[in-house]
Amino acid sequence: MTDLRRAYTNIQSIPFRIRDILTAAIFLYSSLALTAENPNVTPNSPFRVATFNASLHRDTPNGLLQALQQGTLVNNPDPQIANVATIIRKVRPAVILLNEFDYRANSESIIQFKQRYLEMETRPTDQQHFDPVYFPYHFSAPSNTGIPSGVDFNNDLVADGPEDVFGYGSFPGQYGMVLLSQFPIVENQVRTFQKFLWRNMPNARLPTTSNKTDKQNSYYSEKALSVFRLSSKSHWDIPIDINGTTVHLLASHPTPPVFDGPEDRNGQRNHDEIRFWADYIDASKGQYLYDDNGVKGALQDQRRFIILGDLNASPFEGDSTDNPINLLLQHRAVNNDFTPTSKGAIENKPNSKFSPSHTTDWSLRVDYVLPSRLGLRILDGAVFWPSTSEPGYELVKNRETNSDHRLVWLDLDLTNNSP
Repeated sequence: MTDLRRAYTNIQSIPFRIRDILTAAIFLYSSLALTAENPNVTPNSPFRVATFNASLHRDTPNGLLQALQQGTLVNNPDPQIANVATIIRKVRPAVILLNEFDYRANSESIIQFKQRYLEMETRPTDQQHFDPVYFPYHFSAPSNTGIPSGVDFNNDLVADGPEDVFGYGSFPGQYGMVLLSQFPIVENQVRTFQKFLWRNMPNARLPTTSNKTDKQNSYYSEKALSVFRLSSKSHWDIPIDINGTTVHLLASHPTPPVFDGPEDRNGQRNHDEIRFWADYIDASKGQYLYDDNGVKGALQDQRRFIILGDLNASPFEGDSTDNPINLLLQHRAVNNDFTPTSKGAIENKPNSKFSPSHTTDWSLRVDYVLPSRLGLRILDGAVFWPSTSEPGYELVKNRETNSDHRLVWLDLDLTNNSP
């Protein structure tokens, strides 16, 4: 695998079309050698894993693609896309989950983003010169956002209103997700849970309303509950192959626990979207889960995993319901010994003892990279949020030309340790 990775590195200066053909050939060959789960490994060089709610969403289905096609990193760039790409080029993760990247079935936006911004050569004299970064593999899948349910979810007697979609969004795929990877994806083991019904989670926190006799009634009708999906976007289990060892990337983007009423429908949903992973990484609790292919069960024990995403929940602040993030941070299988921080977050809210770990410009920690205790070691990590006196501050200075979230990364190493 080392020789294959070196071969890939050596062809990056070749023009796009020829390089793509050679890349495909190299990794088609390497995919034939992918092994099953390997509990015993020899130490590898560290690899960097990141998550970034990049806010690469637009108001129309073609909006992001059109913005990408109108320029490149060096010629007539879109300022926001350019800053997002430059941050990624600077941090240089081997794997990154991008939240709020509008979904297209043909992956055209992903390809354009990689070719026009991540892989584009710049001049050494450019103010923001960072070497290109290449991700031969990516994964994307449909998101529940903007998909009409055909059912009245908000009880306004209309079944096709803006709140009657499976997940908040103006069109199918808005605010979607994409995973970019320098490691092969084990395609035949990928699991998605886009269509898992909320009511099928044991003890689901389905929202209720109270009448004048203080009786609790379901906020959602029986018809609504028969189709209501738990995931506001989706939940993905994406195995990647790192030198013959499988690591499961568990990606999601739960709904914000706000923008609702006293029934707390978004807060309750956010809680259970996060609880999904707490059950999934515990084979004894997650037997009820079923994926979009109808396969039941959770992640098997003794598996390496990394939970990634904008989870829209903070352990100490904010409006989440019953602190769901602690279901992960305090989970016996999750390594939460290291908390990424930044100087920029402290500068953004200097009087808060929690500010070093904030990942948003509205001063909360909601973005996470959480590895398993089994088989992975944390070496380093940070939130990319430079202070005003640090290089790179111009990349995050303005919300209009970046995101309201910050990239979070960890450096990890494969080990043989058990929790």
